[in-house]
Amino acid sequence: MSAITVRVPAKVNLQLAVGPLREDGYHDLVNVFHAVSIFDEVTAAEPGDVSAAAPPLTVRIEGESTGEVPANDDNLAVRAARALAGHAGRSYRADLLIRKSIPVAGGMAGGSADAAAALVACNELWGLGLPVEDLMEIAADVGSDVPFALLGGTAVGTGRGERLSRLETSGVFHWVFALADGGLSTPRVYGECDRLREEAGTDPGRPVASEPLLAALREGDAVALGRALTNDLQPAALSLRPSLAHTLHAGAELGALGSLVSGSGPTCAFLAASETHAAEIAAGLKNAEGCRAAVTATGPVPGAVVVG
Repeated sequence: MSAITVRVPAKVNLQLAVGPLREDGYHDLVNVFHAVSIFDEVTAAEPGDVSAAAPPLTVRIEGESTGEVPANDDNLAVRAARALAGHAGRSYRADLLIRKSIPVAGGMAGGSADAAAALVACNELWGLGLPVEDLMEIAADVGSDVPFALLGGTAVGTGRGERLSRLETSGVFHWVFALADGGLSTPRVYGECDRLREEAGTDPGRPVASEPLLAALREGDAVALGRALTNDLQPAALSLRPSLAHTLHAGAELGALGSLVSGSGPTCAFLAASETHAAEIAAGLKNAEGCRAAVTATGPVPGAVVVG
């Protein structure tokens, strides 16, 4: 095939429990991932220029916040494709086209999603035939959130978040995402989390999964799930971007069953009772301070899949 297109979802963290800072600079996490129906697409194509002077991997970006996504070797999709070629032990070429709908630096793992899509697309384009287990191992080396973008659905991640176990869920959950202007740096938010804890003399202890949250997912109980949503990074995100508090308050006033900052932010997630309720919340949030747009989505949805 001369081109392969892969669709990959955004994620929201239903629970993000952050342990103490480790010696390697990471934190132990319990991270309940939930894939939602906001998608990027990545197309891997045979390059038009195959001369020795041409770079083996190129990337172009279209769509949401294109100017904020690196179009060079720093792009996670390029890094993922390079890691795949290294795993195969050969030099491969591809032109990557990323069509963005997932917010950039928004706490919804858009870069990690693109990396996962690049792994699947290049695995097909290059005829490697690697099983998903191999792709998951490569994904974990590329970034902590990349394996979940391959897996999709709902899962709990431990370690840095890369060790995944699928979670049982029932039904469909309806979401609204309030998008903010600009992004938040994930390392900066983790650093602020550490600073706030040190300032308060807080010992976070070992992170554990929330049993009420897991039960709500199993039973498809949106009301119970809304009550159980938690994010240990939220105080840090609010410290760095105080306007997010206004967005969260606005969603609560509109009757959201639960709300939280998604991952490291600044996107805020709101759980709705139904599709109609989600549309009502989204319409109301469009006038909220600090919210540049509001979009609806459902979850869980599958991970990276070939669509063309």
